[in-house]
Amino acid sequence: MTIPEISIPITEIPLEKNIKLFIKREDLIHAEISGNKFWKLFYNIHRYQQQEPKKPFIITFGGAFSNHIAAVSALGKDQGIKTLGIIRGDELQDRWQDNPTLAFAHSNGMAFRFVTRAEYRNRESLTENLHKEFPDASIIPEGGTNILAVKGIQHMLNEGTKSFDYLCTAVGTGGTVAGISKFAEEHQQVLGFKAVNDPTLEDEVFKLSERKNFKLIEAHDGSYGKITDENVRFINNFLEYYGIQLEPLYTGKMMRNIFRLIEDGFFPENTRILAFHTGGLQGIPGANRMLEEQNRPLIKLMKS
Repeated sequence: MTIPEISIPITEIPLEKNIKLFIKREDLIHAEISGNKFWKLFYNIHRYQQQEPKKPFIITFGGAFSNHIAAVSALGKDQGIKTLGIIRGDELQDRWQDNPTLAFAHSNGMAFRFVTRAEYRNRESLTENLHKEFPDASIIPEGGTNILAVKGIQHMLNEGTKSFDYLCTAVGTGGTVAGISKFAEEHQQVLGFKAVNDPTLEDEVFKLSERKNFKLIEAHDGSYGKITDENVRFINNFLEYYGIQLEPLYTGKMMRNIFRLIEDGFFPENTRILAFHTGGLQGIPGANRMLEEQNRPLIKLMKS
């Protein structure tokens, strides 16, 4: 992998307030290895390739609509590396073809191993057994979060991000917010919008960032993966007003809660806020399929 020679745009979101809001379009970094996933995988893959494995093989973990699974499969295809996804939910064993994310990953050459939810929760044991079974493989944790992922996130920050007072990102496993926290300027406050209801995340982020310049804000709407009609309306309105596509699990919840904090007076006047668009748009077709089955409003897609 090499650092892309592209300039990631920072786009202003006009507000009728004395506050400036911008969004950095990390979703544009790569067509299939999207947003923060590109940077979380960057040094993990670089280190593995330096070891010159004879038969390179990447194993990782994820759920049925995982952005991480999609990104690792695309990376494997791009780099000519075989991939295996350990997928949460053995009920998917015989119907993964109907899942847009898994069908995409399979088209990139990824093999699957489906495990029960109980087995998946015990990923330490799973990982230990996988190391024994595939001693030369690179085993990347769920969401790609580890020390090397945090190192990669530094590339989301540059000269263009230094002037902002607040840096905002959605939070899943915590690697992205930890990286932003670790490499932020001294004057910058980092806000992480939690897409998961996990009380241990703050401690995990601190272990990775070793700084206390961040605050985590609940944004999961009750549970990970939950999609409310309110969130769908916000995403559709955001696309109509600003021409930027958001997705329902991470960026939609983050931006909706940033707007809520602005309305609640959380940010002082003359504040400059930068939100990172971390990609994940591949998950929209799966979300819409679920919403359609429930006879609920669908997420509108940007016209190509």
